[in-house]
Amino acid sequence: MIVKESPLKDCFVIEPTFFKDHRGCFLLEYNKKEFQEKTGLDIDFVLGNQSTSQFGVVRGLHLQRGEFAQAKLVRVVKGKILDVVVDVRKDSKTYGQHFSCILSEENNKQIFVPRGFLHGFSVLENDTIVAYKCDNYYNVDAEDGVLYNDSQLNIDWKLNEDEIILSEKDKKLRTFQEFTSNLDKI
Repeated sequence: MIVKESPLKDCFVIEPTFFKDHRGCFLLEYNKKEFQEKTGLDIDFVLGNQSTSQFGVVRGLHLQRGEFAQAKLVRVVKGKILDVVVDVRKDSKTYGQHFSCILSEENNKQIFVPRGFLHGFSVLENDTIVAYKCDNYYNVDAEDGVLYNDSQLNIDWKLNEDEIILSEKDKKLRTFQEFTSNLDKI
């Protein structure tokens, strides 16, 4: 696997090993030992999730606070997304900065999202399937997030405003300024 650090500290773009021949293909999605050697991180994934979404859906920006904080390894099984992460670790050199990357079934890239990052994605093709591993269990009371269209973050989701589809929960998220006023609980 090829591991490249993104512009945000501790956030990595991973290109898994991919084999293709006349029979089809094989993708080595994850190797804990190799991941640890190339990133210096010892992550124990305990939860696997998968979502299917239509073009225009934006999920995020989300995180889990406190003892329920989660690191994630995100990949696309089918379709294409713009994956977005925002560093909200108060003491980080890249605090408040965001990074985005296209993940698709064609490029097979993955993003490792460390704890202390907001995470979200916009769906760029119908019937897109996103799978991700988490290093901690989900807790509804630890949910938090920031509005996808926060003016301070100014994220380009690669969609027109009239194409965006949000959940009712994501429509009610806070601004980045409101979110950061309560950062001590991340």
